[in-house]
Amino acid sequence: MSAAGVALMLGGAGILLAASPAQAADVSYRTECIPPPISGLPPVQGTTEVQLTAPAEAKVGDTVEVVWKTVAAASSNPDVLDLEKDTVKPTGTIKVGGAASGDLPMEGPRQNPPIPKNSPMVLPDMKGMLKLEKAGEITLTPDAYNINVSKPISTDTKCSPKETVQPGATIKVTDGGGTTAGGTTTGTTVGGTISGTTSGTTSGTTTAGGTTADGGTTAGTTAGGTDSGGTTAGSSGGGGGQTDFEGKEVSVAYACKTPIGDKNATSPVKIDAKKDGGSFDLTVKFSKSVMDSPADIPADSVKPSMEVKLGGADKGTVHVEGPTNKEPIKSGDPIEIPDLTGTYKPGASGKSTLSPGVLTVMALGTTTTCTPPADVAVSLELDTSSQPGGAAGGSDAGGATSGGGTDSGGGLAATGAEDNGTLRALGLVAGTAILLGGAVFTFTPWRRLRGNR
Repeated sequence: MSAAGVALMLGGAGILLAASPAQAADVSYRTECIPPPISGLPPVQGTTEVQLTAPAEAKVGDTVEVVWKTVAAASSNPDVLDLEKDTVKPTGTIKVGGAASGDLPMEGPRQNPPIPKNSPMVLPDMKGMLKLEKAGEITLTPDAYNINVSKPISTDTKCSPKETVQPGATIKVTDGGGTTAGGTTTGTTVGGTISGTTSGTTSGTTTAGGTTADGGTTAGTTAGGTDSGGTTAGSSGGGGGQTDFEGKEVSVAYACKTPIGDKNATSPVKIDAKKDGGSFDLTVKFSKSVMDSPADIPADSVKPSMEVKLGGADKGTVHVEGPTNKEPIKSGDPIEIPDLTGTYKPGASGKSTLSPGVLTVMALGTTTTCTPPADVAVSLELDTSSQPGGAAGGSDAGGATSGGGTDSGGGLAATGAEDNGTLRALGLVAGTAILLGGAVFTFTPWRRLRGNR
């Protein structure tokens, strides 16, 4: 049996009988916090200030409650997204010394006020239960802690001391039969060390400097550079008895808006068509997956779409979209881009061109929008005949197509998710986490986020 044993009891632990009033002391220490890789944020150096509360005196056999109050966390919520109410959950460790040795796990509830961007992190108090096994003085020293936020996906920020930390509380343990009030306590003592486990699991999204959560919609027109190939027409067809028309793969230099800065990415895209009466069934294809997922992605959480740009005789856009991911995507597995499909009903007669347009990825309550250059290359040219209710014809207004997309004077198409559609670069932002589009690109924003921040 150890000189002293410590057991963690969370939640329904009873009120403790202490031989003397509780003491509270503040201790500060230099801390490094590591954001989750998905966030693309660098490590944060800061100072953690903790107030520990524990009885000044107790007896052998007592089980005492220790409270960790984070007066100041080492990092703030950065200028990315606001954190919602009750999304933050801390866990941590207290080093036990003196008459006992080991680690006392600490855990707090998922409870916090809304935390705006560029404001201090507000963490709830953490608690743990310490069972006293032998007389003597026991010191309690705050150590590493973890911040967990539950939206939009689960990530953790891990913070650890970068200097020797001074004890925050001392308990003088005397001989005598100790008790607890309000129920029994349970725990284990192993050898000369303290052991215990935290109850439950932590889930949610955090970053050392804040986490990505749902944000507001941003809009704008970003040129993003030129495409080699300019307005060169791709494959052409539509006349005679031919029904299947294969487009040319073109490289598109997308410009994406993100809360952590503008991101550029290049994607190979091809548009194919199949004639169906006077209309055409479109399929937009991306050549291959070019990156692995940096985090686990739940099934049915990502949906891509595009507004195919019309030119030549016709004007406007055609909405095409793909299915959500059927299966979860494990961290490290390749992300495959599904084909995007929709129906083009011509609004003018003549030779009409189709080019890759605004790309939108909706994932976990967020919206990513990337805009191609104005002179994006043509992938496919078709001989078209005007159909009732077709695209815009010769107008720049960009009328609705049968796929549902619209274009307003060449600007960004409507992206949806008006409630929280912050524009982000394709990829997981941490965290915010945007989950799909990075796989499209031969030079992905995910890699920028993970390597250049």
